[in-house]
Amino acid sequence: MVGMPTIYDVARHAGVSPATVSRVLNGHEGVDAALTARVRESAATLGYRPNSLARNLRRSTTNLWAVIISDVNNPFFTAVVRGVEDAGQDLGYSVVLCNSDEQPDKEARYVTALLADQISGFIVSPTSRTANIRALVDAGRAVVAIDRRPRGLALDTVLVDNEHGAREATAHLIDQGYERIACITGPSRLSTASQRLRGFRAALRAAGRTPEPELERHADFRERGGYEAMADLAAARPDAVFVANNLMTVGALEFLSDKGIRVPDEVAVVGFDDVPWATFIRPPLSTVTQPTYELGRTAATLLKSRIDDPGRPPTVATLRTELHVRASSRRR
Repeated sequence: MVGMPTIYDVARHAGVSPATVSRVLNGHEGVDAALTARVRESAATLGYRPNSLARNLRRSTTNLWAVIISDVNNPFFTAVVRGVEDAGQDLGYSVVLCNSDEQPDKEARYVTALLADQISGFIVSPTSRTANIRALVDAGRAVVAIDRRPRGLALDTVLVDNEHGAREATAHLIDQGYERIACITGPSRLSTASQRLRGFRAALRAAGRTPEPELERHADFRERGGYEAMADLAAARPDAVFVANNLMTVGALEFLSDKGIRVPDEVAVVGFDDVPWATFIRPPLSTVTQPTYELGRTAATLLKSRIDDPGRPPTVATLRTELHVRASSRRR
């Protein structure tokens, strides 16, 4: 082996994740005894020596926060990060930005690397792997979850009222007289996607309608996923569609444009997440707006409170959405 062995070398040698190695070497309880023995044996075999600075992180005070977001290309997350950064600067902290790209393994690598640095707090938009966030909690770090609620963990969390926003968007389409209203939402494993689908269905039921599975699609919260979901829905002949995030809305609009399907004359569209160009396209796009900047500032405030008072009960802050009706969903 060339150079000093790293935590990743130990993980490969032991056949476990880097997060497990970190937990074992930092003395955290809850790791299987056989795994613990295997990790310690691999560390001894390779001659791994933990960074003494990392050993003392619980007692270290730094002015660095890490923000791990799920898609740096999404304007929603960049606006959230701006709110975190501005509030962090006001509180005397600097921000390190990481992009998990919706990949649990990539998120795990960031978590492991950041646990070896003097990061005093974390703001995370979690992927589906709760163990990554649990590793931060088990390491005694201050953690705030944003946008998505981690399963099985009681954490400070900042959300928006996804169900309310989806209900408003769908109720608007119903009020406009659309009969076959479709929904494109995100991966079923993510709380934001399931909540927005729940709001969509609730609005239909409130209007005396029965949700139809053939008019619902799960995609990947990306532009390509929105395009493919809209293409798949075309055979069901919807006359309106609620799309549960901004990038998928772009993809759905792209498909409609490619096929010469007129908005809103043939298919009305409402998106979730406002975007700067929503009023510039033709027709202007109806959207459910999230208070993205305020979401970031709220997360930063909660993180500072957690650092100052680690023992306080977790806080869940839920911010309101607002429907902006424009020409893409209005009956002419």
